[in-house]
Amino acid sequence: MPPRHVINAKVSPKGSLETLSHREVQQLSEAGSDGIYRLFRQCALAILNTGSHSDNAKTILAAYESFEVRIHQQDRGVRLELCNAPADAFVDGEMIASTREMLFSALRDIVYTENELDSHRIDLHSSQGITDYVFHLLRNARTLRPGVEPKIVVCWGGHSISTEEYKYTKRVGHELGLRKLDICTGCGPGVMKGPMKGATIGHAKQRFSGGRYLGLTEPGIIAAEAPNPIVNELVILPDIEKRLEAFVRVGHGIVIFPGGAGTAEEFLYLLGILMHPDNQGVPFPLVLTGPKSAAAYLQQLHDFVGATLGEAAQNLYQIIINDPAQVARHMAEGLQQVKHFRRERNDAFHFNWLLKIDESFQRPFDPTHANMAALQLTRDLPPHELAANLRRAFSGIVAGNVKDKGIRLIEEHGCYEIHGEAAVMQPLDQLLQAFVAQHRMKMPGGAAYVPCYRVVESEV
Repeated sequence: MPPRHVINAKVSPKGSLETLSHREVQQLSEAGSDGIYRLFRQCALAILNTGSHSDNAKTILAAYESFEVRIHQQDRGVRLELCNAPADAFVDGEMIASTREMLFSALRDIVYTENELDSHRIDLHSSQGITDYVFHLLRNARTLRPGVEPKIVVCWGGHSISTEEYKYTKRVGHELGLRKLDICTGCGPGVMKGPMKGATIGHAKQRFSGGRYLGLTEPGIIAAEAPNPIVNELVILPDIEKRLEAFVRVGHGIVIFPGGAGTAEEFLYLLGILMHPDNQGVPFPLVLTGPKSAAAYLQQLHDFVGATLGEAAQNLYQIIINDPAQVARHMAEGLQQVKHFRRERNDAFHFNWLLKIDESFQRPFDPTHANMAALQLTRDLPPHELAANLRRAFSGIVAGNVKDKGIRLIEEHGCYEIHGEAAVMQPLDQLLQAFVAQHRMKMPGGAAYVPCYRVVESEV
């Protein structure tokens, strides 16, 4: 591995979490709580590593084994001491402003999460309690802005996409920006960066200076996908399920671009929620889009949804190929419907309280080999429950591909086995094979993809 340029520095916050209590400093110190310290160190390293082309958490952590972060509480406020930090995060010895903002956003979220979980106010044993928890995390991050009309467009898609697809995401983002819409993504590279980049130009053309580029992530993802520097609001949720709920609670519409297993996971999560009987009639504009070269991918995803979840699920979204302006127009029209619907029912613009999310979509899924093998994947299930289990299957594949814990489990125990009836397994296997053939499943260093899973048809 080539030598990495590192730097030692001391950094103070600006506009976020200027002070910590002595107890919080102790919690975050290596001696006080090794688990919390390792979590913050991992997130801090990912943020400082913004711009890296690596999407493997294990590789990034190994490259900077000597990196340390120390938290000091002074009379004037908190200060971070960074040892052997990535030098690319600095210019002439000064940390880049966007990097500093995100670094202290991570500190803010980790401190708040730890203290909220220790309190008696949080009820993680009920669906409403989990939603309340997500609300408090977002409110603490100052993400929720009451009174602002619905205009946050969530963009989902792959971090490793073709140049043509990336340029297309920028064109869509540009059209959204021209309509003064804000962008929310998973905050990393690829589709998570392109729409933000395009929107900045659209906002600038409209002399719109208040553009929001919201990035929602979680510790396992941020370690593999460092935030892109356009993000001006970063929120780190405790796990993938709360991150996904945050997307659909704060977003007013969603655009899905080409991607791989992670994109399929997000898509199935949303379809499962929208198919719940309690959510019939709730407007939520949803578009699948890409350039002409992605038409086959979009058709494969559409066919998979039809084969597993049925036509009712297919009716929940629009497919628009190679027409960024139409995507933006469709989204803008849909947001007007969202505004009227919420106004009529006195629901908040800044947080979608009315959307029903079952506990099966909220409970963290631990992708162990046993849990992956035990997933029920049969069309006898109600469609929204099957969608929840398919989402878990893709979540496990993502973990085995890029997350440190998942990679280590695969190295130790071999591939995950995913069991289910043929009517579900065959379309699933076809979709995954298409992802591999289209290079939407990626290994570090450009090596040929080696599946971390095996699809097994159960006997009926």
